[in-house]
Amino acid sequence: MNEIGRREFLAGASAAAALAASGQAAAQTPKRGGTLRYVPIGDLKILDPIWTTAYITRDHGYMVYDTLFAADANLRIQPQMVEKYSASRDQMKWSFTLRDGLQFHDGQPVTAEDCVASLQRWGKKDPLGKLMLAATGKLAATDRKTFVLELKQPFGLVLDALGKPSSNVPFIMPARFAAISEAEQVKDPIGSGPYRFVKDEWRPGHQVVYERNPSYVPRSEPPSGAAGGKHVYLDRVVWRYMPDPATAAAALEAGELDYWASSPIDYVARYEKSPNLTVFVADALGLVGWVRPNHLHPPFNNKKARQALLWMVNQETYLQAAIGQPKYYRTCPGIFMCGGVPYESAAGAPPRQDLERARQLLKESGYDGHPLVVLDPTDRPELHAAALVTRELLTQIGATVDLQAMDWSTLLARRAKKEPPSQGGWNVFSTNWIAADVMTPAVNAGIAGTCDKAWFGWYCSEKMEALRADWVRATDPARRKQLAEQIQLLAFDEAPFAPWGQYVQPQVFAKKVRGTLKFVTPVMWNVWLEG
Repeated sequence: MNEIGRREFLAGASAAAALAASGQAAAQTPKRGGTLRYVPIGDLKILDPIWTTAYITRDHGYMVYDTLFAADANLRIQPQMVEKYSASRDQMKWSFTLRDGLQFHDGQPVTAEDCVASLQRWGKKDPLGKLMLAATGKLAATDRKTFVLELKQPFGLVLDALGKPSSNVPFIMPARFAAISEAEQVKDPIGSGPYRFVKDEWRPGHQVVYERNPSYVPRSEPPSGAAGGKHVYLDRVVWRYMPDPATAAAALEAGELDYWASSPIDYVARYEKSPNLTVFVADALGLVGWVRPNHLHPPFNNKKARQALLWMVNQETYLQAAIGQPKYYRTCPGIFMCGGVPYESAAGAPPRQDLERARQLLKESGYDGHPLVVLDPTDRPELHAAALVTRELLTQIGATVDLQAMDWSTLLARRAKKEPPSQGGWNVFSTNWIAADVMTPAVNAGIAGTCDKAWFGWYCSEKMEALRADWVRATDPARRKQLAEQIQLLAFDEAPFAPWGQYVQPQVFAKKVRGTLKFVTPVMWNVWLEG
């Protein structure tokens, strides 16, 4: 992997520490068998990790699918499904050959044609994938195990793109499913990954079941992040959807659950004292929260209304409500995260909250007082709190607010609606992103100004897209830094979203859970149950 890509795509010493292997029980012999009972971040209703960027669906994707390349614990992009690859001296022509033993859950072999079709579909949805396909002249299979990528213009992030660790992840699926339009959902999750989805036992609103894939052939290298050997010791993993945190906490402490992906911070101090539970932070950079407006409909189709959100937000207020404990959060004015990341900057950010200025901007946008639909995911405590703060602040700057409560999975479907708010659409929702998804102009979906092809909210900006293309083509680090600042300045003018702060999310598991690896999402390979 080229040094610029490695350093800048997932850069920072903090991120490296976050993704380092936990080293837990390194000298112990893994035990085979058993069922892990796991509480995910939400209810799994959408099975297609290309159609949506939702992390619950990304986590499902890592169970079922595999990737051509993957990020290891030291942030190096390593081959995963690929056995060998080569690039021309000018890195304009690439060749990739799959390793032996790759097989889909339906028994069919994974072919180069499946990989090409999967990358083409992914590249129509993912911000970094779109940039790569725009620079691509040819992407085609040359035989059953080999495919080539020929660029028509320089693109220095080929391996970074193919090994992208978070939404959208370039998972590989059978070509017949990859042929489905990226605007439609794949409903049958057949992958070649370490677990198989048990569709007959899927109960939306209750449980998701995965079984060990007996045909999966791990790599020979030790597991590290999402790279290396994905050894599966568990027979089954059962996801239990538990929207009430108190119920989940009681079940975890009673030994009825084994692993909780995103416990509310309020419970963490108690867990830290428990002799039966382990608390850890898998990602030291953590997440950033956003208020995302809908650019299609009034008032946020006018940039003055979107700018009003920037001046409305007080990050400390949001973080106190959403997270509560200061040791787990920090204010961050920039678009590309804070804390040792390569493009950390305060350029263009409002220096402080100014409700009067926000009120005036909203008025100048032509806002007529009609109710603004704010989506409220009540089963995501931090985002529910952010929605309540947004309602209060919008009211203070003169808006009428229609706060609509729903679970997170319902919100994920609702946010895809482009209809006016009065016809089932929306005006505003809050979301969060991990650092790996926002740290550079190439991966940050919120600043992708591709209009009707953009991420939910549908930001549209030719100027932004030109700057992002320049950033991808640039090879000089100083030039990239300069372009990233120009992009941030434009973002704070056009206001595609308003950041409300940065925080980390502790995870909790029973001490009998062994072999866990630190990564941007909990992964269930290398994990076993002791005793």
